[in-house]
Amino acid sequence: MSRRRDLQRRRSIPGDAACRDHREPLLLFCEDEQVTLCRQCFLSQEHRNHVVRGVHEAAENFRKLFRELLRALKPKLEAAKSLLAEEQENMGMVQAEEQNFKEMVKSEYEMMIRLVTEENEMNFQNLPGYTFNPHLREDNQGLLIKLIAEIEKKYQETLQRLSRLGRENMSKLQQSEVRLYEQIVSLHGVTAELEKKCAEPSFLLLKDARALELSGVSLLSQGLEPARITDPSLCQTPGPSKMLELFQRPITLDPKTANSCLVLSEDLRSVKLENVQQEIPGIPDIFDFSASVLGVESFTSGRHYWEVDVEKAANWQLGIFEDSTARLIPKSSEGKILLTGSLMGTKYTLWVFPPLKGIYLEEQIHKVGVFLDYKYGQISFYDVTKRLLIYNFSGLVFKGAVRPIFSLCSPNEGTSADSLSICLPDVFAV
Repeated sequence: MSRRRDLQRRRSIPGDAACRDHREPLLLFCEDEQVTLCRQCFLSQEHRNHVVRGVHEAAENFRKLFRELLRALKPKLEAAKSLLAEEQENMGMVQAEEQNFKEMVKSEYEMMIRLVTEENEMNFQNLPGYTFNPHLREDNQGLLIKLIAEIEKKYQETLQRLSRLGRENMSKLQQSEVRLYEQIVSLHGVTAELEKKCAEPSFLLLKDARALELSGVSLLSQGLEPARITDPSLCQTPGPSKMLELFQRPITLDPKTANSCLVLSEDLRSVKLENVQQEIPGIPDIFDFSASVLGVESFTSGRHYWEVDVEKAANWQLGIFEDSTARLIPKSSEGKILLTGSLMGTKYTLWVFPPLKGIYLEEQIHKVGVFLDYKYGQISFYDVTKRLLIYNFSGLVFKGAVRPIFSLCSPNEGTSADSLSICLPDVFAV
């Protein structure tokens, strides 16, 4: 009778919940082998030294683990979606940035050609007897054509570097897009499976539970890294070098416009920060956003160039300010074209304005050249030491006098030894 009842009991156990070998209920779970066991399997030599738990206890442990994975994976899924959207947006920005730099380089080389052409004509007219010797005119034109051809060659080489860099950046972004899309698909799949498993009964939950756990952990360990694109400013554009020296001006600082925390040198060529606020009579409203001072010189036409030693300043601004009698002292960013340098720890960055835009820099800059072409509405900033263009603004329309502006950043606390020094042209240097 008992053998008959035992046979009936074994036949009543569902096939997937019964041991194939012993036809007994699978009520235990081996942690080492990740398999369900019946009582006889548990007593066998094979599982003697293994960690074995009840099915419900093991399932509950996995359920808790799956919920923890879900809490970590869901935010990562959203972060991956956000990063994918950013990378897709960056594709358009990279193309626009490449075009912007190409236009900037074009305006710079056009300016170089203008300067070379004018300098060539001036040198020709200084030749004795130039009006009576047609061969001199031909030789001069030949020289000019050669100089322009060299400039055009450099211009085309720079354009090719920018185009190559643009293609490399786009390829990196496209690869990043594919990689992020694959991660998002995997994250979607694993989170959906984890949610499904958490709702399943113990026996079903334990099936392939360890494999699902490993998939979740693997996805968590994968980083969400954006594409490492290269800034177009790394395509170094030569400056017009010695041609600018023809326009270099001995700029002096205007004490009437100096912020109260600035100290000017006796020769009005240098400026430094001082912690003690100075009282300046007759100037009721000095800058409140930055320690700035204007140059005495005011330009309404022509070309002008000046150089500034910035090596002793951690945070500085250089540029031009469009002056007006109604607003002798600038109180905001209105009417300014600026280059800003900032040293944060060991990281050195440059910014141009307007609009505010970061410029990649491999190392600290020591001397900055500023070139103004009033007629053509162009402002260019140069790394004087390396003879390279940093950035330029073209197509500007000036409506009034333009003055150089120099700024140092006042520290929130403590002291600062920051200073700026205007470099004299060689003809003025002692």
